[in-house]
Amino acid sequence: MEYTVKALAKLAGVSPRTLRYYDEIWLLRPARINSSGYRIYSRQEVDLLQQIMFYRELGFSLNTIKEIITSDEFDLLAALKEHRAALLEKRARLDKLIANVEKTIMAKEGGMEMSDKEKFEGFKERLIKENKERFGDEVRGEYGEEALERSNNIFRNIKKEEYDELTKLSDEVLSTLYEAMKTGDPSSPLAQKAADLHKKWLTYCWGTYDKEAHANLAQMYVDDIRFTEYYDKGKPGPAKFLRDAVWIYTGIDKLV
Repeated sequence: MEYTVKALAKLAGVSPRTLRYYDEIWLLRPARINSSGYRIYSRQEVDLLQQIMFYRELGFSLNTIKEIITSDEFDLLAALKEHRAALLEKRARLDKLIANVEKTIMAKEGGMEMSDKEKFEGFKERLIKENKERFGDEVRGEYGEEALERSNNIFRNIKKEEYDELTKLSDEVLSTLYEAMKTGDPSSPLAQKAADLHKKWLTYCWGTYDKEAHANLAQMYVDDIRFTEYYDKGKPGPAKFLRDAVWIYTGIDKLV
């Protein structure tokens, strides 16, 4: 079956403008243009749009999605299985947050007691997930599975004051990094402060510290687009600048 822009937009629940934009950036091209000048989409484009929407639901940027789906190694079935696993994990986190809200409502209405620890259970699971995604492989490679689980346990047992402090520290790393970039010098005092703050944040996340792992992780921020996007926020440079600052901070100027 074939669809026009309007028909496919209605089917997928997106705007025709979105589909036209995807065409303009070569993310989702129509199968053909008919004699009247209309974009026509086939089953293949329908399947591809579904993939795009899955990735968008999981928080991927359009540039990242384009790199994934245009790769020679892209496997539709494998991608679907990955989406299923990610969505199930997301559903589990949402279920915990919903349960957390329901407990809070009942506690406020006087129907049950709720400890301060319980009030943050759902948020801790999100921190654990982010910790795994950002640093799981690195921690596992450097220190083993036991160290990764130790890191996750830190988050599970974190208190509200500690949670707030960790969030504050994460924000301070970014704000100091962006200010340090204005100097253009990763060895400047401000840049080294950013590296030191990153060390403190990293030590909190891992429960331990190793300068070689710190240096390697900083390189991963440059090599892995997911990490680069987190630090760059649409403006190229911060991830690489942090990498350089960390290398100077640790005294390591190459991967180890």
